[in-house]
Amino acid sequence: MAQDVLCEVFNCVHNINNEKKCGASQIFVVSNRGSQAENSQETDCKTFEPEGL
Repeated sequence: MAQDVLCEVFNCVHNINNEKKCGASQIFVVSNRGSQAENSQETDCKTFEPEGL
């Protein structure tokens, strides 16, 4: 299992001090094509939460 999860989305509440590290306790990634994806463009991170809401 990955020790560090990296993220470039600086306006996510889980991004630790804008250091490209995710601090969420778990990550939920989904495929846009059902239960399988052929590349990263076909996936989305459902863990994202915008700051300030």
